[in-house]
Amino acid sequence: MLADDLPTIASAREIVQALSRAISSGELPVGSELPSIRSLADDIGVSPGTVALAFRQMRERGIITSTHGRRSRVAERPPIPRPMRLPLPDGVRDLSTSSPDPALLPDVGSFLSPALYERRLYNAPAIDEGLADVMTAQFAAVGIHGRLTIVNGALDGLERILATHLRPGDAIVVEDPQWVSSLSLFRVLGLEIVPVAIDDEGMQPAALTAALESRRVSAVVLTPRAQNPFGSALSEQRGAQLRDVLDRYANVMVIEDDHASLIAGAAPITLTTGRAKWAVIRSMSKALGPDLRLAVISSDADTADRVEGRLQLGPGWVSHLTQRLVAAVLSDAAALRQISVAERTYTERRESFAAALADRSIASFARSGMNVLIPVPEESTLAAFMLTRGWAVRTGEAFRLRTRPFIRVTTAALEPADGRALADDLALALSGERYRPI
Repeated sequence: MLADDLPTIASAREIVQALSRAISSGELPVGSELPSIRSLADDIGVSPGTVALAFRQMRERGIITSTHGRRSRVAERPPIPRPMRLPLPDGVRDLSTSSPDPALLPDVGSFLSPALYERRLYNAPAIDEGLADVMTAQFAAVGIHGRLTIVNGALDGLERILATHLRPGDAIVVEDPQWVSSLSLFRVLGLEIVPVAIDDEGMQPAALTAALESRRVSAVVLTPRAQNPFGSALSEQRGAQLRDVLDRYANVMVIEDDHASLIAGAAPITLTTGRAKWAVIRSMSKALGPDLRLAVISSDADTADRVEGRLQLGPGWVSHLTQRLVAAVLSDAAALRQISVAERTYTERRESFAAALADRSIASFARSGMNVLIPVPEESTLAAFMLTRGWAVRTGEAFRLRTRPFIRVTTAALEPADGRALADDLALALSGERYRPI
């Protein structure tokens, strides 16, 4: 018991050991408040500085979280999650994974040629010049001017940015609901998650204001379009409103995960203009194929230096062969036309399904991207019923922080006729139920 250990403690190391034992045994459960530094120092009979040192060490290890003006708490620091993937029954249509339609991806393999490979040694520049030219132009077209860094996908970029700027216990503002993998990353990094409600146009300004006023926030992480799972996309008006809010917090970093940029079905809006600390991540996974594992970050110079430094501790750089392959695809007129066709097709399929739901008096959210969010009275029971009808959909539990239950349907490969059949089955499942949108 912790009370039994206190009289024997004489150092910061022993405080850390005693509190860690109490946390491991469950005596101090996740989320529970720790005593104040002064009261614990009085109970033990050591100086407040000794307790403060112990708390700092525990924060750095992700055992506890601390925020300005509030008591330290036991952190939720789970092991890195590994998603369980179970086989679906024969004949079930999988609409649970937010993957692009393979038929709409450009033929990346046709661009492979001996000319793409060049001998590069350890002292070669990390960024291929051709890809840098293409992506600099893409970012500049929407007023984003920063240093470029190449990483292995959007989540890889987000992890490297957060890990080099933030420490365990720091607070970050995020959209609610939130992409499952991002939530797992935030928790593994020991960050305090501050959820902000969203609607079709992104974060709600009043909710963002309240979040920033509630505590000392280090970063705001958002998806400017094709938000997963909600489908939000920033409008010009909402972007201006959110920039006005953020302008009052100049030291807060703004990170945009523009993962579906080329096929999002919505115009690019950024909140990063004029900020000291910022980053915009654009992934190639949705437009060119997930297996390329490449994303490009545009950011302030300090963030670029930090990300590049962290890369040096791991892979060092992203393969120049992959970089040149992506640059070749993005420089080809026919491939760009194919990507535009894919964007229009994803938009048509998403909007067709949302319209079919509306025709059956079922509320949904589907402003951009390749997912449709449907508020429901109960997630797991509905998902189980839909499986019996031949549809696998994603429940919202893993995405939600404070929002009400929902299911997510990926419409990337859902033809309009199939969408109407799915809407019929959902109407059958929801018949007679009373439910409210998020």
